[in-house]
Parts: sequence; structure tokens; C-alpha cells
Amino acid sequence: MADQHPQQQSKSVQVVKAATAATAGGSLLVLSGLTLAGTVIALTIATPVMVIFSPVLVPAAITIFMIITGFLASGGFGVAALSVLSWIYKYVKGQHPVGADKIDCAKTKLARKAREMKEKAEQMASQTS
Repeated sequence: MADQHPQQQSKSVQVVKAATAATAGGSLLVLSGLTLAGTVIALTIATPVMVIFSPVLVPAAITIFMIITGFLASGGFGVAALSVLSWIYKYVKGQHPVGADKIDCAKTKLARKAREMKEKAEQMASQTS
């Protein structure tokens, strides 16, 4: 008897879940249909207007796109420049920013190679004289 009560409760919960899902799904389906109908009506009305004004709208859209792209690129480059300057400032002040150890390692390797090349050049010069 005690086993039947949880089963009925789980069945009733399942029925409520199914009803909620069906209601939500149906509502979203109706909204989807209304959106599609509104889009078709708007396109039907707007298409002749777009065709008439396309010699003005297309260059205007291209110009607006280029202006927005330019402003976004300019802002991005500005942020990148400020980030780099901030990193350099921290590196020079000795605060050890992220990636500073790689720079130090590269500097050490470059100095070692330069020293090796200098020694080789001195050896070559002493052998030829």
C-alpha cells in the first residue's frame, strides 16, 4: 500500500510536467507562427520600398558599416596599445607581469647566441691572419 502512493505521486508529477511542457510548447509554437506571419507581411510591404530606395540605401548601409567598423577597430587598437604600454610599464618597474619570464629567457638565449657568434668571428679572424 505504501508503495502505491509514491507511484501515484510520481504519475501525477509526470502528468503536471507533461501538461506544462505541452502548454509552453504550444505557446512558443503560436508565437513562432505569429512571428513568421509578421515577417512575411513586413517583407511584402517593405520590398517595393527597398527596391525604390536601394540606390540610396545600399551606399548608405556600406558607409555606416565602414564607419562602425572603423570606430570598433580604432577602439580595439587603442585598448591593445594601452594594454601593451601598461605591460611595458610594469615590466620596467620590475613588477614581473604575465609573460615576463619568457621575455627574460629569450633575452638570455639571444645574449648567449650573440656571445657565441662573437667568439666564432674572433676565431675566424685569428685563423685568417
